[in-house]
Amino acid sequence: MSKILLADPQNCDVKIGSLLEKFVRKVQSHPPGTCPLTVQYSMLCVSMNETCGKCVPCRDGLPQLSVLLKKVLDGDATMDTIEEMRALATMIRDSADCAIGYQAATEVLKGMDNFRLEYESHIQKHLCPADVGQKVPCINLCPAHVDIPGYIALVGEGDYAGAINLIRKDNPLPTACAMICEHPCEERCRRRLLDDAVNIRGLKKYAVDQISADQVPVPQCLPSTGKKIAVIGGGPAGLTCAYFSALMGHKVVIFERQQKLGGMLRYGIPNYRFPKDRLDEDCKAILSVGDIEVRSGVMVGEDVSIQSIRDEFDAMFVAIGAQTGKKLRLEGIDAGNVESAVEMLDRIGNGNIPDYHGKTVVVIGGGNVAMDAARSAMRCGADDVRIVYRRRQDDMTALDSEIESAVMEGIELMTLQAPKAIEKDAFGNCAALVVQPQMIGPYDRAGRPSPMDAKKDALRVPCDVILIAVGQDVVSAPFEDFGMPANRGIFQAGLDTAVEALPGVFAGGDCATGPSTAIRAIAGGKVAARNIDEYLGYHHKQPCEAEAPLPRENNRQQTGRANITERPAYIRKHDFEHVENPFTFEEAMQEACRCLRCDHFGCGALEGGRD
Repeated sequence: MSKILLADPQNCDVKIGSLLEKFVRKVQSHPPGTCPLTVQYSMLCVSMNETCGKCVPCRDGLPQLSVLLKKVLDGDATMDTIEEMRALATMIRDSADCAIGYQAATEVLKGMDNFRLEYESHIQKHLCPADVGQKVPCINLCPAHVDIPGYIALVGEGDYAGAINLIRKDNPLPTACAMICEHPCEERCRRRLLDDAVNIRGLKKYAVDQISADQVPVPQCLPSTGKKIAVIGGGPAGLTCAYFSALMGHKVVIFERQQKLGGMLRYGIPNYRFPKDRLDEDCKAILSVGDIEVRSGVMVGEDVSIQSIRDEFDAMFVAIGAQTGKKLRLEGIDAGNVESAVEMLDRIGNGNIPDYHGKTVVVIGGGNVAMDAARSAMRCGADDVRIVYRRRQDDMTALDSEIESAVMEGIELMTLQAPKAIEKDAFGNCAALVVQPQMIGPYDRAGRPSPMDAKKDALRVPCDVILIAVGQDVVSAPFEDFGMPANRGIFQAGLDTAVEALPGVFAGGDCATGPSTAIRAIAGGKVAARNIDEYLGYHHKQPCEAEAPLPRENNRQQTGRANITERPAYIRKHDFEHVENPFTFEEAMQEACRCLRCDHFGCGALEGGRD
């Protein structure tokens, strides 16, 4: 007599869990440029298959909603179909028993509003809008659109100079981005479908570690145009604009308030993250283009008028960054030993290292500047460093790696604590920070859960120094007086970086976007250079001598990602030496081989690849 084998529910759940992990990776790696209606339909089908079948709105309504959405996708719908979808989704949202039903319906309703033009295109033209089309994910998600598969392939071939030059085609600061880029390019790397994203930043760092950027000749300049461009600000946006403008044959003059170039790369990012001799390599390479003059120690708006610059030059690019820290309205904020974290980092960047030996330092904030200030305070000899943040650790805007490194170095995170007041001692210096415990609440308009006062007693945090790291401001007043429109200090410029009210004036970087990342500032400088060139009546093509090699056969064997390691925390927290260890040759080659070359295979083939 045969036996009936019963399935082990626990074993079945384990298998499903493994399957769902792969499904999650597929969703996370969803390619950019995909039709949003297709994504919505896929999500709706998943929700439809999750229903328990108990309530009618979820069990019967979601399948009906999917049928209507499929009609839109197939070009068989009318505007009446849209109204039918809206009514059905509203009914499901308002009457479903559980989250599966009402959340799925809510997402459809939001999608109908957010992707209204896509819906109309499918109904009226029976196809996707013209701008919908799959792109190479890493290139598309890089703000500067660097040819990432190309330079990874060159690293794999051992052509490090070629890799640097291919990066320079779109980004003249390869060393800076190798050290501190937040690598958004890795977010949807298709390698995640197999195991994990390629360590793109690590491979860029390996290239510049093998040969410094200033040892790799830059492309030859195009013939001189006789045009002069003023660049106000020598940070990543200004340097990028100057580099590309000079290559196009224009004369460039950079006005920089500090004594050295680099902006926040030099005066805002500590040496342990980005050694300044490595920044100098990028700066030297940029200046080697020729026809770039640097006027350092010049405060535009004080030492020289903005109008006189505009009168002297054919075009002007404003890239002054966000140079000052935001203020907090707190009782006792005028106490001694209370300062902006941005100003403290600026002093360190200028070689003026504060002495915090024997002191307790409190940093208010949860972004990368807060982490930089706290970790720098530890290196300045502080006995105790604490970060006070009014939200949860999950809500911190700092990179997870930066938070982890801070904790490893002995810095305490005091989350869900809102600053309330600063106590002063008899000499007027800060003696303690008073904080009010918080509890997390509903989501705000920005999509973040809001903190609110908890019914708990205020807490007194004794300290000797308080560093404020709650954001950065742009010193915009002189430029607003000149006529540049600004909204809360942020210059109003178009996507082409042009200031519409002032022909020939362009703005980019943090002063036009708000405080952001270095790679986004670089992208702004690149866009500005090309649009200034067009404004001056030219249409120059960017010279580039490097070419990516032909792709090899894909390595599809599951292989762990090689991560960059750091010096032990107990050693590194006592100095400002670079914390990261270099890749070995074996690590770099293995990582380079993990790239699937999407520029040639898959979505890249839609664009014809390279001849």
